[in-house]
Amino acid sequence: MINVRQICFILIFYTAASKLLQYPTLLAEYSGRDLLFSSLFGFLVQGAVVWAVAYLSSKTEKTLYELLADTFGTIVAKIVYGFFAAFFLLSAIVPLYEQRQFVHSIFYDTIPSFLVFIPAVFFTVYAGSKSLKNIGRTADICMPIFIASFFAVLFMSFSRVDLTNLLPVFRTPATQVLGGTVKTSYVFPEPAILLMFLGHYKYRKGDALKITLSYAAAGLIVLTFLAVFYGIYADIASSRQFAISKTSLYFSAIETVGRVDLYALYLLEVVILFALVLKIQLAVHCLVLCTGFNFPEVLSLAANAVLFAVLYGFNNSYTSIRNFFADWMWIAVLIFTIIIPLGSWALRRKQA
Repeated sequence: MINVRQICFILIFYTAASKLLQYPTLLAEYSGRDLLFSSLFGFLVQGAVVWAVAYLSSKTEKTLYELLADTFGTIVAKIVYGFFAAFFLLSAIVPLYEQRQFVHSIFYDTIPSFLVFIPAVFFTVYAGSKSLKNIGRTADICMPIFIASFFAVLFMSFSRVDLTNLLPVFRTPATQVLGGTVKTSYVFPEPAILLMFLGHYKYRKGDALKITLSYAAAGLIVLTFLAVFYGIYADIASSRQFAISKTSLYFSAIETVGRVDLYALYLLEVVILFALVLKIQLAVHCLVLCTGFNFPEVLSLAANAVLFAVLYGFNNSYTSIRNFFADWMWIAVLIFTIIIPLGSWALRRKQA
């Protein structure tokens, strides 16, 4: 089981952490100075679905699997969960690429061998097999880490921010702004994540509002960071890779005491890694229910083997992978984070 407090932490800190690496850079490329509106639209749409899923928890104590099985039968439930497992694994591919490149960028002065990322493999295999209860505990741990590290980076960035770089607004064509939302939609799996928690926590009055406000808080954090990032780099923001590591570069103390910002980035890396692992954990959770094979350690090994085979096989093809996701992943996002979560309201919620 997991509790509402931990779900709120996941929606705030994992959501925000997962959007601090390449998401700002990509939005700057797609939407220019109106990148905040592209992000805002994404958060508004997904926030509405988050509320719908959270409110559904007040109407049933069943899990999504039980809702599907009671409505359509066990076979259909297993098939749907198999597709959810595939969706979560797909959602982990681009973050895994970004994670490897980010670690290489801030931890090493030269380009290291692919093998130095092997320790991360062992960690994701181990963590991927853990239960929903473990997911909640790690969210508790990540909460203070994110607050301390993110706001330290933000503090070191403010001196160079010029918000006039965001002006004038509404000069980017609406199609381009909405295009930025669609092309980066693959970083918004949160309604699907919340759907997996359905029936696994005890709903109390007002919890839907708490969960929704938590997601709104994550949106506010991300929008603030987008404003800081573009406020520093303006028109060249689209060329600044790993945004969170670039905003604090001009902190005045760095010239005298060195890269003190790296300590904050190392801490923030912990939260970013757990946000990635969450997708693998949920994929394994879905595979257990889909296959009936109740050995999550084995399934985690298999899931990670697929992910790292993709990472190794397309080691130098990050741009191609990212472009493919930008062009096509919105279809899967539409199905698994909007259509199915909203469609869950039509499932049989009452006990037979």
